[in-house]
Amino acid sequence: MHEKIVELFLQNPDKYVSGEKLSELLNCSRTAVWKHIRRLRGEGYEFESSPRLGYRLIRKPERIDTSKLLDGLRTNVMGRSVHLFERIDSTQTAAHELVRQGAAEGTLVIAEEQFAGRGRMGRKWHSPPGKGIWMSLVLKPRIPLHFSPQLTLLLAVALCRSIGMAANVQAGIKWPNDLLVGGKKVSGILLESNAEDERLKYAIAGIGVSANLAPDDYPEELRDKATSLFIESGKIVDREKLICCFLEQFEHLYDLYHDQGFAPIRLMWEALNVSLHRPVRVHSSKGTVEGFAESIDDLGALIIRLADGQKVKMYSGDVEIYPANI
Repeated sequence: MHEKIVELFLQNPDKYVSGEKLSELLNCSRTAVWKHIRRLRGEGYEFESSPRLGYRLIRKPERIDTSKLLDGLRTNVMGRSVHLFERIDSTQTAAHELVRQGAAEGTLVIAEEQFAGRGRMGRKWHSPPGKGIWMSLVLKPRIPLHFSPQLTLLLAVALCRSIGMAANVQAGIKWPNDLLVGGKKVSGILLESNAEDERLKYAIAGIGVSANLAPDDYPEELRDKATSLFIESGKIVDREKLICCFLEQFEHLYDLYHDQGFAPIRLMWEALNVSLHRPVRVHSSKGTVEGFAESIDDLGALIIRLADGQKVKMYSGDVEIYPANI
């Protein structure tokens, strides 16, 4: 039914089609037509509606084109094998399964929609169809397990730089894994590792970028906390271009990391961060710590100076930055 409705609008470009006509052509009630239009909107189709004229298709969702992505890619390893799913529970789950089947480093899993996308600490990641970049990248770094937090910071630097280049939006990094624009979250990173004898066998880097979401695409509880590159720039983001840019930036920094260690990555991260040198509150599984965020150490831990001058290291947690508006 959805395909028939879309075909009718494509046969009448830039024209209104009345609910009555749609009802007759599709042999269903006008209420059923309204429900189908609502579902199509949820899939990324944009309609203009008028009580007297009916509905007009303004824009249909643009699907990610893997051929265009691969043609524009300038990497040796990252993204050279791509698996694209229309709808999937989580790209993380699919990537883990591909590794079990022998997937090579750099294998990329992308979904147009996730119905069980996950963030850190088991949280659900809002990833509606056709509007964002929901992807997972297979990594096989040559580092000990306790260095893995450095990878999250490396990923954040590559993503922050690529968003500036490809979308002309200046984002900042909030420790450890969020990208913010105007104090609102625009992207998140989830690193899941598999280790043996304290050495990483592989890691899956899950990356979510709210690229082309409109304000109405967010549930009410997220509208004050989240934003998108489209909302911030007023322009539709070329998702293939942004993915290519990220993969190229990441491969360059990943090679630099293996060659020179964490020091150059740390300097880049500090230049892009928005959570250092500020009063913060960090919530973790061990409780809440309040203090002044001074720096990160060589493993990527956040160093907090407490009110009594004592310093503590945080290896994971959620950061609240004060003042709230940044």
